Amino acid sequence: MSIRIGILGYGNLGRGVECAIKHNPDLELVAVFTRRDPATVKILTETAAVYHVDEAEKMKDKIDVLILCGGSATDLPEQTPKYAQWFNVVDSFDTHARVPEHFANVDKAASESGHVGIISVGWDPGMFSLNRLYANAILTNGKDYTFWGKGVSQGHSDAIRRIDGVKDGKQYTIPVEAALESVRNGENPDLTTRQKHTRECFVVAEEGADLARIENEIKTMPNYFADYDTTVHFISEEELKRDHSGIPHGGFVIRSGKTGWNDENSHVIEYSLKLDSNPEFTSSVIVAYARAAYRMSQEGQKGCKTVFDVAPAYLSAKDGAELRKHLL
Repeated sequence: MSIRIGILGYGNLGRGVECAIKHNPDLELVAVFTRRDPATVKILTETAAVYHVDEAEKMKDKIDVLILCGGSATDLPEQTPKYAQWFNVVDSFDTHARVPEHFANVDKAASESGHVGIISVGWDPGMFSLNRLYANAILTNGKDYTFWGKGVSQGHSDAIRRIDGVKDGKQYTIPVEAALESVRNGENPDLTTRQKHTRECFVVAEEGADLARIENEIKTMPNYFADYDTTVHFISEEELKRDHSGIPHGGFVIRSGKTGWNDENSHVIEYSLKLDSNPEFTSSVIVAYARAAYRMSQEGQKGCKTVFDVAPAYLSAKDGAELRKHLL
């Protein structure tokens, strides 16, 4: 029997989830929920239907896992605890500084309702988080480094677009090359947030908007831009479509450390991603964790989980015997 999936929100991430479900035969898309008029939202899956978000609760017995595809700035802090009342849920909440607070809110709702909620699923937080944990556990005497980009950050771009007077915008995260090379060389530098990355924003402003105010709001935004050297370019809508229509991303998780009685041997663990489409890759991770959420729920687990709490075998459509034979 297929695992029945619902998608809440049909932007880049929601469309990516729909595509990922197509590549997972044990999953079935049942419904897409939107805040827009459902008649205006055209999906690709002929066997699924589009509903207004207000109808979601009525579908609680027809959906095994609801995947929440809203933004981390304002959508997910409200949506994930709310929908955990009625569904097993998975989200991609990516404001690292607010993860403990979000976890507590989702855990309360999911525990009370008997559902599983897996939060902060994607590649960072998500796959990068796992690799940081593995590397820390192995090289206990060492230092962690995470570099993102060059690429478009969906969360940061969404945060820009929510500023009053902004019509559209894209934000690129760019590693500082000298810092990256120093880490790869095993030099274990002490790097501030500002020394590791720069941020570059391309913004389409509404006609007559106060550009100085918009630029200041971007550069001083806590958790997003305040701790970085940020450049803001105001461009036309045509330029944005022509030059910034893709959504590439990627990055590196590196831990360098020492072993031996006298720290005589050096080691570097590096995990890297190079992504043509940030949302489609993130969606593929989320869909694997939706499978895990369903399996954990079937076992009677409940409450909020992160990628740290999910055994790798839960992610795969293959059974234990196949995994041991082919992947171990």
